[in-house]
Amino acid sequence: MFGSDRYHDRMRAHPMHPRLPHLETFAEAAERGNFTAAARHLGVTQATVSQRVQQLEVRLNTPLFHRAGGGVALTDAGRRLHAFARRILDLTAEAWAAVTGEPDEVTGDLLLAASSVPGQHLLPPALAAFRRAHPGVRVRLSVSDTHRVLAEVEAGHVHLGVVGGRGGGGHLEFRRFAADELVLVVPPDHPLAGRDRVTPAELTAQPLVQREQGSASRACLERSLERLGAAGLTVVAELGSGEAVKAAVAAGMGVGVLSRHAVVAEVSAGRLVALRVEGLPLTRDLYVVRDRRAVLPPPARLFLEYVGPAPEPVPVPG
Repeated sequence: MFGSDRYHDRMRAHPMHPRLPHLETFAEAAERGNFTAAARHLGVTQATVSQRVQQLEVRLNTPLFHRAGGGVALTDAGRRLHAFARRILDLTAEAWAAVTGEPDEVTGDLLLAASSVPGQHLLPPALAAFRRAHPGVRVRLSVSDTHRVLAEVEAGHVHLGVVGGRGGGGHLEFRRFAADELVLVVPPDHPLAGRDRVTPAELTAQPLVQREQGSASRACLERSLERLGAAGLTVVAELGSGEAVKAAVAAGMGVGVLSRHAVVAEVSAGRLVALRVEGLPLTRDLYVVRDRRAVLPPPARLFLEYVGPAPEPVPVPG
């Protein structure tokens, strides 16, 4: 009894903070950017979501969302609350799994945009493994050039981008995903095909089949040549994909500079020969990019955790 009295004395001296209602509804609305989508996921009406959010705003005496154009975006206070709400909800799910032995399966869409090298060569196996671990997540991936991917991320059309270069506004956050190296590729009957490496002067003297503006691999090559003070490139064609460049090089239109990841199959089959350019740094990092202003839903946060540290560059035979 004496101990019980001490407990109640402490509770009177340090009363509990008022409870924050409807954190799950708030988090769903924040992560989906739309009350209607949150209502559909929760199995309630949009009016119910609006009422719950309003109750939470009244309790905190501050607006949590900017409402405009049919969508919602978090205020500064809303962003601060979301970080706590997500921690509380994740811990609740962890407690449920620990006590019941039934994990709380993550569901929903993972919206990704990627430039050609990660989108075509690195992400497919990574996404297959990710889906095996999280079968309730549906993946949607679009592939374009780095410039378009960054624009998609900034516009909020995708949760994450995977690109071969930095850019965009200061609100974009880049996390290293993988290493890459660009190599000179020539057909097997080319005069340079018997070499292991060439000089920058030999590269710039060759007719080059190049990627289009907006390609990170093209930008990497041009920056490296500029830093070296090398002569300009002899460009005979600009093509819209690495696959088109490989086909043109194999047909004898010229040489190309492409990612090692993109030419492994062709080099192994003897359809192309890969050479290094001596003294020309053509290594780069590939990045996962997100917009700090946006709230990531659970599938996107899980994917960021899944990709982990970057792997070593892929070796290319020959």
